[in-house]
Amino acid sequence: MFDKEEYERWIKQADYTLKSAKRDKDAKDFSWACFKAHQAAEFAIKALLYGLGIMSYGHSLKKLFEYLSQKIEIPNEILRFAKILDRHYIPTRYPNAYYEGSPFEFYEEKDAEEAIKSAESIINFIRDVANDTIRRRN
Repeated sequence: MFDKEEYERWIKQADYTLKSAKRDKDAKDFSWACFKAHQAAEFAIKALLYGLGIMSYGHSLKKLFEYLSQKIEIPNEILRFAKILDRHYIPTRYPNAYYEGSPFEFYEEKDAEEAIKSAESIINFIRDVANDTIRRRN
């Protein structure tokens, strides 16, 4: 049985966070846009995992997709997007991830655009899988 209510809670947060990432990109807060794109994708993956009744831990999108791969096949392109976003989880926020300077000094608009595109692709993939799952089970 698919827990649609739990899925909906998490996918709404994914959508909300992705919108926030886009606002950060527009405001030229590129490091935050990258981090929030990661967060949005994480929320989406967890939405499907929890909807399917699979407990997950951690923040690595690649690892979360490993949990999900027990139930569905994950396309290589989606895994590539996960790897892109996983690179933004820590260095976007912690100054000691770099030899000098602050994280925001290392991010550009193209980084934010790539991260947002990656998150959108993951969220769309998750939404398609969830919709197919709901249709099959109803």
